[in-house]
Formats: sequence, C-alpha cells, structure tokens
Amino acid sequence: MQASLRIGCVKYLNARPLIQGWEGEIVFDHPSKLCDKLASGALEVALVSSFEFLRNPVYTLVDGVCISSHGPVHSVFLAHAGELSQIEEIEVDPASQTSVNLLRCLLADAGFAPKFVERTRLIQRAITPRLAKFFIGDQAIRFRDENSGTFRFWDLGEQWENAMHLPFVYALWLIRPEVPEPKRIADNLRACRDHNLRQLDAVIAAQTEFSPEFCEYYYRECLTYHFGPREREGLSAFRKLCEKHAILWPDPRLVI
Repeated sequence: MQASLRIGCVKYLNARPLIQGWEGEIVFDHPSKLCDKLASGALEVALVSSFEFLRNPVYTLVDGVCISSHGPVHSVFLAHAGELSQIEEIEVDPASQTSVNLLRCLLADAGFAPKFVERTRLIQRAITPRLAKFFIGDQAIRFRDENSGTFRFWDLGEQWENAMHLPFVYALWLIRPEVPEPKRIADNLRACRDHNLRQLDAVIAAQTEFSPEFCEYYYRECLTYHFGPREREGLSAFRKLCEKHAILWPDPRLVI
C-alpha cells in the first residue's frame, strides 16, 4: 500500500528527516501547492502547512509528527533595513499560508499594519527602511547566508517563543478522510521519522545543497519533529491568535 500511496512533501531542507528513505513515489512541492493537491484529491497524504488543518479540519491528522521550533527557526524571517515601525510594505513569499499568517498576527499584536504584497519574479525591488521582504524555507537560508551583516532578520520562531512561550508548529502530515487504513499510514510515517532521527548523521550526509555544519545546527538546534502536548498547545494558541485578528473564524469541527 505504501508504494502506491499518493504522497506529497514540502521540498525544503526542514522536511528531510521526515521523508528520507520513504518507499514509493513522492511529490515534492511548495506548501501552498501541496495544500491544493491534497484538497483536490490529487494527493492522499501530504506534509502541509499547519494553517491548512486549522482552516479546513476535515483531514486525519498524523499524531506525534510535525515540523516545529522552540525558539529561533532560522528559515522563517522578515528581512528589513530599519525599524519595524518604519515598514510600510512587505513582500511575502506566498508559498506558505502558515508563515504569512503568523507574520500578520505577530505584527498586528505589536501594533504594526504594513501592506502585504506577493513577491514576483518580474519585479525585483531592494530592501529599504520602508520595504521589507519575508522569506521561508531554503530560499530564506540562502538569503540569510548571503546577506549576513547587511539586513536585520526578524525570526518568527524567536518572536513566537518570546510572545507565547510555546513551540510553533509549521507543518503537519494530513490524510484525506476517505483514505483507508490511516493508522497504518501514520505508523509508517512515524517509523520513518524515528529511523531518520536515530540516523541523523546519515540524513545530514545526504544533503548536498547545504554544508554538514549548517545541517547539524539546523536539525539539532532549530527544529523539532515531535507533535506532543506542548506542540498541540502552541497550535491551539496560533488558532486563537488567527481568530483574534479575523484571519480565521471559530470552527466547531476543529479538535486539536
């Protein structure tokens, strides 16, 4: 069954410990596109933005597994040149609903309401005190490495931890409701995660786009992969913050 399962996974470095060694075909894509494919039935299982589960809780959640941070996450940040109060416009990466909505909430709680515009490849603008840019994933890691010392980086994992004193959950495995044997699938996904975390040095060695030193730091210091009571509390707090800022409305179907 596993080999024929239509499964999707985010294409970023942060997901490798959850999927490396998985048997069968995997569709790698950006989080927002995976959400669309899961919703349409093109995928049966996908690792997608946690916001998708909060927005549309019709899926079976794979318990025990997530991508989260308990402080600075390094790969989700606002790059800016001046003070936050000066920012009038933010270019955002539309690939992740979770991170963009987290940014909206954190800025609103801090009393800021800049205009959000989606970044395009056709229009390239420089970061200025009035224009900031929001990055996620591997692109964020590369940008931060190339521009260290040039800009300020407002790390969303760090800001969430400072405000809520809880982990933040970025991504979850979701299974479509009609898919048979969800427990067996969940058990296999948890087993894949467990094996890779036990063999994390091998996962690090398999990465070719980033240095082993960075992967060691990223996997061991920035990210966690267990969805337990504290992560559930963090996810629930994010839901409440989205409701506070009218990004989401209360949904009686949602059980976290």
